Amino acid sequence: MLNTSEAHLDDLAAYVTASPSSYHAAAVAAERLEAAGFERVDETQPFPRGGGRRFLVRHGAVVAWVQPDDLASDAGFRVVGTHTDSPAFKIKPEASLASAGWSQIGVEIYGGMLLNSWLDRELGIAGRLVTRDGIQHLVRTGAIARIPQLAIHLDRQVNDGLKLDRQTNMQPVLSMESHGDLVAHLCGLAGIEADDVAMHDLFTFDVAAPARFGLHDEFFASGRLDNLSSTHAALTAIEDFDDALNGGGSDIAVFAAFDHEEVGSATSSGAAGPLLEDVLYRIASTLQLDMDGTRAMLARSSCISADTGHLVHPNYPGHHDPVVRPLPNKGPLTKLNANQRYATDAVGGAIWLKACDDAGVPTQPFVSNNAMPCGSTIGPITATRLGITTVDVGIGLLSMHSAREMCGVEDPMLLARALRAYWSGA
Repeated sequence: MLNTSEAHLDDLAAYVTASPSSYHAAAVAAERLEAAGFERVDETQPFPRGGGRRFLVRHGAVVAWVQPDDLASDAGFRVVGTHTDSPAFKIKPEASLASAGWSQIGVEIYGGMLLNSWLDRELGIAGRLVTRDGIQHLVRTGAIARIPQLAIHLDRQVNDGLKLDRQTNMQPVLSMESHGDLVAHLCGLAGIEADDVAMHDLFTFDVAAPARFGLHDEFFASGRLDNLSSTHAALTAIEDFDDALNGGGSDIAVFAAFDHEEVGSATSSGAAGPLLEDVLYRIASTLQLDMDGTRAMLARSSCISADTGHLVHPNYPGHHDPVVRPLPNKGPLTKLNANQRYATDAVGGAIWLKACDDAGVPTQPFVSNNAMPCGSTIGPITATRLGITTVDVGIGLLSMHSAREMCGVEDPMLLARALRAYWSGA
């Protein structure tokens, strides 16, 4: 997948299509890791000792690592962090609504979405049903819902500024009033009884397939590029990663794909929770390290926070820095912010630039316009929680947080190559 952008993009499209929710993204990653020879770890049991290729899944998050058989005494962790969630509508507990003879779905807004981008699109529903015995059942539908926009004949001023009420204007149409029971439909797909369902975590997704476009097919459009583009890049980079390439004794390569980044990361499977710290400390314990030795190992460690950034928008160039103008197919971004909304500093930046140089991958700086607020990532959270050197990077997008985003066709593969070089580097 790292040899040609076309093969990588086809695989990215397949991964996005198979991953309409964070739970699906983690499950598909787990399947691929097992196929690549990784051993699944049950975190309710003691961690295995010695070298190996291992992973665990916690809800919609997955952590994988490659530990050399003969680990050097001065080894650290090399972490790549991403996230599996994207802005969407989350289905409310009482999923069925009725209005004017129509059956609709009660939803609330998950993350900082571009509301208007979800209008007039065919939507599917995906996520998990949890039965009373605690078993998780992944489900997904085809196109079953839509949020229809009001016709211009009924709102003559709509093009002067679209105003959308989050409660009244954004409930998807599902069926006619006497025919709509979403949970019962999903239970039928899952082969379970509706009365057995305790709760659900269900989200909308755009069913349109990913596609190349542009005069020379130089662009790629898809839902959930933020941040499955980074998750897929790291997954492909670690699937066939071989620590023997370093002659053994290298650092421990860690891939951590968290959930809930779009809503602040403060969950058991988010970057602000204990997931990564749990894994790193438990690996250190298998190395017979005490607290001092573990902290020393963390001090020798680093993290690349891989999340998407902004390309310069040709219709709104004034919203960007007047000098720093990232473009598609020019390589992943190195993301910097003076107020540490991104964790990159000169030390972390040097680690990333070396990885890019080793991989022969170009990179572009990204800074915000001073008049525009800057978003954030798992980078500052990870640096704060673990105290390790962290750098924020990622491919550039247009239409970030839209139901359908776009990037350059070369950039996802270039990111994967640089992440592979980071894990392989001295």
